[in-house]
Amino acid sequence: MLFSSLAVVAAATAALASPVKPSGKAKTVTLPVKRVSNVKSAKSLVQKGHARLAKVNGVKAVGNEDVSSGSITNEDVSYVAQVTIGDGSYSLIVDTGSSNLWCGAQSQCEPSSTGQSTGASVQVGYGSGSFSGTEYTDNVSFGGLTVQGQSVGAADQASGFNGVDGIIGFGPVDLTANTVDGADQVPTFMDNLYSQGSISSEVLGVSFRPESGSDSDDANGELTLGGTDSSKYSGSITYFDTLQSGQAASYWGISIASFTYGSTTLASSATGIVDTGTTLIYIPTKAYNKLLSAAGGSADQSGLTAFSSKPTSNFNIKFGSSTFSLTPAQYLVPTSQYDEFGLSQGQYYAFFADGGSSGVDTIIGQKFLENYYSVFDTTNSRIGFATAV
Repeated sequence: MLFSSLAVVAAATAALASPVKPSGKAKTVTLPVKRVSNVKSAKSLVQKGHARLAKVNGVKAVGNEDVSSGSITNEDVSYVAQVTIGDGSYSLIVDTGSSNLWCGAQSQCEPSSTGQSTGASVQVGYGSGSFSGTEYTDNVSFGGLTVQGQSVGAADQASGFNGVDGIIGFGPVDLTANTVDGADQVPTFMDNLYSQGSISSEVLGVSFRPESGSDSDDANGELTLGGTDSSKYSGSITYFDTLQSGQAASYWGISIASFTYGSTTLASSATGIVDTGTTLIYIPTKAYNKLLSAAGGSADQSGLTAFSSKPTSNFNIKFGSSTFSLTPAQYLVPTSQYDEFGLSQGQYYAFFADGGSSGVDTIIGQKFLENYYSVFDTTNSRIGFATAV
């Protein structure tokens, strides 16, 4: 969950879009996820996304160590799910930007009678947070499905988390590389569901919904394991190939054909990741500056985009040949949430932030995903979007 970068991303194969209708044959299980907010300020929220970009680009964010100890805080907005590990239940962040499963940020996490310690050390850095501890294997249940012998990290030290017990990672298995001592990689929860026959396709469908009013703690999301839930979107899902080279390839990386604001082209290409663990939408510096100019905005001291007059044009992201739009009502911070983010009345704020000028410079975060149903298809190496309902 995851700013300057020393990494340069290699040119990637352009994504090819193709509308696909649901077959209805996948063995799927759906379950709710809850959205929680522990935001201290909009500025801290923006900084957390910058830290994730730094992590993606292989740059250690200033003031953040890969492994550290100290007070446990979380300044982000997250979607969490109740996951049973052994005989305990834990609130874990749903994160497609990482792949390990771990617990122990709030309460003790240790093997049950069905578990066994491997004795291996485990550590993962998230840019803005980290944990370290020891690995064990145990039965893990989520949405009525159980994995036997899932790798679990038991945190001895954790920083960057408050009000949650850890993370369930839905990113590619490559992100587990070198996180557990003595193992090149460890199978993810989804990998094991598939290999153990609980799901027929390694596909994750994600439905996030915006908060209404000033609420910030609602069960307004859903995950579908093994397929998609056609009741959560309209029309067809359009799929795009994931990136196969460059820094973003280890994540759910995607090539962006363009960003536009109304009829103004902000950028004609970008490299990004699709990340359920990041709240905002980060776009390249040049595109961000053009957005400010076109919409009459400015970079607020919070790091969010501020406007003295309400914007009237749509913000558009084009993947392949398909364009996905956000209306002002969808990309502006609701005035009822200003107090939560520490924002001043009398201005308009957008959920956009500067993603930098090199390497991976884009994150498609929750504020896009709350308006479009998303599909993370490991089996076919693709990401899909459809209009949320």
